[in-house]
Amino acid sequence: MSRKLELTRFCKSLIVCLSILGLLSCSSQKEERHYRLKMDQVSLTSKFESDTWSHCGGSLVKGDDGLYHMFYSRWETDKGWAWVTDSEVAHAVSKSPFGSFEFKDVALPPRGAEFWDGLCTHNPTVRKFGDKYYIYYMGNTGDGMVPSAPGKESLNWVHRNNQRIGVAVADNPNGPWTRFDKPLIDITDGDDQAIDALMTSNPSITSRPGGGYLMVYKVVGKKFPAPNGGPVLHGIAASDSPTGPFLKHDKPTFEVKGERFPAEDPYIWYQDGKYRAVVKRIEHKKDEGTEITKRVFSLVQYDSQDGYDWKPSKNHFVSDRTLEWEDGRVVGYEHLERPQVFIENGVPVALVCAADTRDENNVRRSFNVQIPITFE
Repeated sequence: MSRKLELTRFCKSLIVCLSILGLLSCSSQKEERHYRLKMDQVSLTSKFESDTWSHCGGSLVKGDDGLYHMFYSRWETDKGWAWVTDSEVAHAVSKSPFGSFEFKDVALPPRGAEFWDGLCTHNPTVRKFGDKYYIYYMGNTGDGMVPSAPGKESLNWVHRNNQRIGVAVADNPNGPWTRFDKPLIDITDGDDQAIDALMTSNPSITSRPGGGYLMVYKVVGKKFPAPNGGPVLHGIAASDSPTGPFLKHDKPTFEVKGERFPAEDPYIWYQDGKYRAVVKRIEHKKDEGTEITKRVFSLVQYDSQDGYDWKPSKNHFVSDRTLEWEDGRVVGYEHLERPQVFIENGVPVALVCAADTRDENNVRRSFNVQIPITFE
């Protein structure tokens, strides 16, 4: 073989190797991309509220009809902060993900105290997998007693501790929705050391790139005294089907050392080589110069390579509960919670949250808001 031919072949081999290394480098860079979620100005049409109903926990999906369908929690305001006993998952529609939305019907109404989810349905997450629509939600039953009143917040612990996770299925976002006689994610019964020995709620789910489904959900254990229980953490479960059965992972996530209730309301999805999450962070801080401790809320980001090991994202902080409206007002809210990322054509375009205010009589009024976002 001539020296010239050998040199030619060597050069070709070198070019191929360099090309492969370049592709691997690009792939690695893509996997390591650190996204920043930025909330933009909010349109006045993006505030979904009612004078007679408290609105909470909205989640969006686009239907084959070209409309945007919101599924959200609501309960009558004259019952006070009665979400744990009287919430129902309702349905509203709009021509835009940013509203304005109009109430259409109740998707998951009360169906009787004999059902595990018969008196309350709450905190929905709606997803389309394949050609079907799924609402993942919290349901409960109990004695039906409402200790709350406007301006006076009180929790029915029977209902709170009966919370379980369910799923409803439909061929169309307009329904009808099929519900099941058993929870999708029940407590781990008979094991008081289990992280979900007391209750399960607030599911978030995504499809996995290799097939199957991953769910992150709120759990409460029994290590601390009743009725509160605790700690309040988050479990992980996986399934080959959107309707289960789900296999529970044995370790919690979103933990913070020394804290019993560090976070809630995660929304998870998979994008560009990583699982992503927006989470409501709950910190306990002392007022400066006093011994008074208060809870401080914010929205933060996590990410994970495998869906099980979650770490704070490099661009961890998202929001301190402040919204900038298009009319120039900048308003800080007591809560900005239940973050749900709406993704269209593979791009996160909106963050759907619940916010609230209090009037002069300490009456808490809750509404949903669709916030434009950039995720880059």
